[in-house]
Amino acid sequence: RMGKRRCVPPLEPKLAAGCCGVKKPKLSGSGTHSHGNQATTVPGSSSGPLQNHQHTDGNNGRENVSDLTLGPGNSPITRMNPASGALSPLTRPNGTANSTKNLVVTAEMCCYCFDVLYCHLYGFPQPRLPRFTNDPYPLFVTWKTGRDKRLRGCIGTFSAMNLHSGLREYTLTSALKDSRFPPLTREELPKLFCSVSLLTNFEDASDYLDWEVGIHGIRIEFINEKGVKRTATYLPEVAKEQDWDQIQTIDSLLRKGGFKAPITNDFRKTIKLTRYRSEKVTISYAEYMASRQHCFQNGILHAPPLYNHYS
Repeated sequence: RMGKRRCVPPLEPKLAAGCCGVKKPKLSGSGTHSHGNQATTVPGSSSGPLQNHQHTDGNNGRENVSDLTLGPGNSPITRMNPASGALSPLTRPNGTANSTKNLVVTAEMCCYCFDVLYCHLYGFPQPRLPRFTNDPYPLFVTWKTGRDKRLRGCIGTFSAMNLHSGLREYTLTSALKDSRFPPLTREELPKLFCSVSLLTNFEDASDYLDWEVGIHGIRIEFINEKGVKRTATYLPEVAKEQDWDQIQTIDSLLRKGGFKAPITNDFRKTIKLTRYRSEKVTISYAEYMASRQHCFQNGILHAPPLYNHYS
């Protein structure tokens, strides 16, 4: 069953959210397993975080910047048209299902995030505006660290933001203000990985099972046992990485959203679910350094050449 497609999610402007899930907890089919990560109440104003959704990467191998796919098989990728607000298809060349040619997200977006963080940590002027598209998208910036890519920060927004200002803002928010972690430091830079996720294809699902593991990200809205509306979200890769089925994913989101009562099938049917897709790219600090060789001398970033990089 297909849901009704929307251009943007039904949230108040400029609401921040965390992105993902805890590291492989054991989930029971009854949904009575409790998780400690709670969401805050959806505010009535247009500011403040919705929830601290954690993002951990279950991949044993390294994410490859060139291995960027969206959707099942050869299904078309869509993106938002900033002029009309509509979703328009991004077609792939025949036989190139894994091609990155027509994706909006690029490795340069991650490099820009590293630029912003580096300049902040070293007290340099912020880099000038980048050359990649400034179209509006809902977006998330994720920081991971070490060979096992442990989560170090992940915050984004479901409100479409122009990419230049949106990536700059959520680079620093996810790196410095994720309440689960202390702020990132200079010493941690060499071990970091940066991921940028752009969210597309928002659709109202017909019910809580109207989505596919590994294909869709999901955002749920529900009324908790105290009568308060809460929300929670997982990016598309989370359920697959954690080896969760649909019920386990839904129950994990409910716990993440602060629902403490036993989870019944009747309660699951009351959930309002929005599904979406994403484009994602990840690079390491080493790859970032290689792309900015002209800005570095003896391993130290110098502000003038970096600042002029986008001029």
